[in-house]
Amino acid sequence: MLESIPSTLAPENWPFSLEFLPQPAYMVGGAVRDAILGRTREYLDLDFVIPSKAVKVARAIAHHYKAGFVLLDAERQIARVVFPHATADFAQQEGDSIEVDLHRRDFTVNAIAYNPHTQEIIDPLQGYADLQQGILRMVSPANLEDDPLRLMRGYRQAAQLGFTIEPATQAAIRSLASHISKVAAERVRVEIGYLLSNSQGTPWFTSAWEDGLLAPFFKNATRESLLKLAAVDEAAALLTGSWQQLGAQLQEYVRDSIKTTWLGIAKLACLVNPVPELAEIELQELTYSRAEIRGVTTALKLLPQLQVVDMSLREQYFFFHDADIVFPAMAVLAVALNILVEAMSGDKPLHTAVATKAKRCLIWAPLINRYLNPDDLVAHPTPLVSGKELIIALDIPASPIIGQLLREIGVAQAEGKISRTTEAIAYARQLCKLPHLPSG
Repeated sequence: MLESIPSTLAPENWPFSLEFLPQPAYMVGGAVRDAILGRTREYLDLDFVIPSKAVKVARAIAHHYKAGFVLLDAERQIARVVFPHATADFAQQEGDSIEVDLHRRDFTVNAIAYNPHTQEIIDPLQGYADLQQGILRMVSPANLEDDPLRLMRGYRQAAQLGFTIEPATQAAIRSLASHISKVAAERVRVEIGYLLSNSQGTPWFTSAWEDGLLAPFFKNATRESLLKLAAVDEAAALLTGSWQQLGAQLQEYVRDSIKTTWLGIAKLACLVNPVPELAEIELQELTYSRAEIRGVTTALKLLPQLQVVDMSLREQYFFFHDADIVFPAMAVLAVALNILVEAMSGDKPLHTAVATKAKRCLIWAPLINRYLNPDDLVAHPTPLVSGKELIIALDIPASPIIGQLLREIGVAQAEGKISRTTEAIAYARQLCKLPHLPSG
């Protein structure tokens, strides 16, 4: 058992004073598990179990520290206090003792409690031993069935912790897989986001699909789709090695998303229907945000253009205009698909195909360099004139033509034909004399 209590559990590291907690009170869950493993977090996520009046305790703490207060479940007495750099959840104890409460949890490694008043570790299910062995073991099949999201959490936590799932536990998950359909799509989506956000999650995403947990959510996914996920990871590593900035952008979260990175967007594009309009419907059913859906559908629409490596400057201008911030996901997806073609055509393992494609992926280097250069006028045009200025200067009404004129001015600027506002207006005046404006 533990020789000493990890310092990260110490109350002096909490965002509130221990004196606000009644006796007894217990810290439980991921914070205890991670502290024992020596895993640290910049943002503290604490969970406490209190025998009675949990919401009252949480409300008092929130009031004293002027922190945010959220009542999560009035019936089960669960509340959250939100601090600038931490979140603390307070739940009413289930059963007559903390041991009974711990027996109702998902996995043994999450069923360890810490009493900060006595500095005692309570571990009735030998979760500490499983932590030491790197094993994720269920408390019971019934507990997994009580909240089927726990089935997916098993794979996510195995990926995050670098653990294996104990065979009997994985067998139970397979047998209960059909219950995942009872879980709200948005809850499953959060777990999917974790698994798609990095290469560690890909093998476990594959296992979840093989064990029947993902078919209800990704009806178009096939064995080839899973190979594409692995190829995306290889492509991301390859591109990051040459362009660290691009690699960093792949790890950024999409605006308005919950745990979906741009790398995740590239992977989602591998899992949904390749027809953008059908992919959009599929992602709406999974309750993805408008920004996430736009990312995937844009990647699917423009990917064929990215495969054409000898685009003219004009074609590049309109490509970057349409791609916008989705470009990193598209770049990694294009390289991944080429890696997969290389692997399948020569019956080679992915890492061998990566070595072959390492040199050939340089065909995308000019486009990547343009995107990463904020001063590049093809990828990031700086407007010489506004639509309002064109309306006044040319004495024409507001209409879609204004947008067309602005795009043509941008192309001419990128091509070096014009560089000043007066030249832009004169160029627009010439375009207006043409029977038809050039098409994008």
